[in-house]
Amino acid sequence: MKKKGLELKDLTVQELQDKLQDERGALTKLRFNHTVSPIENPMQLRSKRKEVARILTELRNRELANTAGK
Repeated sequence: MKKKGLELKDLTVQELQDKLQDERGALTKLRFNHTVSPIENPMQLRSKRKEVARILTELRNRELANTAGK
């Protein structure tokens, strides 16, 4: 099984930002649906939140690498 962090390292910064926007939208939609009527698997909220955090972490690591490289 491939680690989730490795798949993010293959993406460009623009692709990461697009993916972040998609994941945040999906998380917002899940939260809304869960508020209206409880979703079947509430662990989906946690996994989406963690995916957003992974993307943000990768973006921050790249930002730090760029400033250190200059």
